[in-house]
Amino acid sequence: MDICAGTDQPSEANDAQMKAGVIPGGRCAVLRYPGNTNNLEPAALYLYRYWLRASGEEARDFPIYSQRRLALIPEVPAHEVVVELFLPLK
Repeated sequence: MDICAGTDQPSEANDAQMKAGVIPGGRCAVLRYPGNTNNLEPAALYLYRYWLRASGEEARDFPIYSQRRLALIPEVPAHEVVVELFLPLK
């Protein structure tokens, strides 16, 4: 799993584990996921295994990602955290 952060400032990788990149624009399926975000695998698997098959859509050649965190610790308790997972579509 990759972790990313957005910035409007120039950045340079400071070791072999960090690189600059861009999340490409385009259509995405979005799943709003409330609660503990320590394990988002079940939500991602739901999008790939169930929603994608039933929708008739095709995944784009880009991994699922979480872009928006709508409610975060410490502003809210852990059980009230909300994130959105994005599945890029063709």
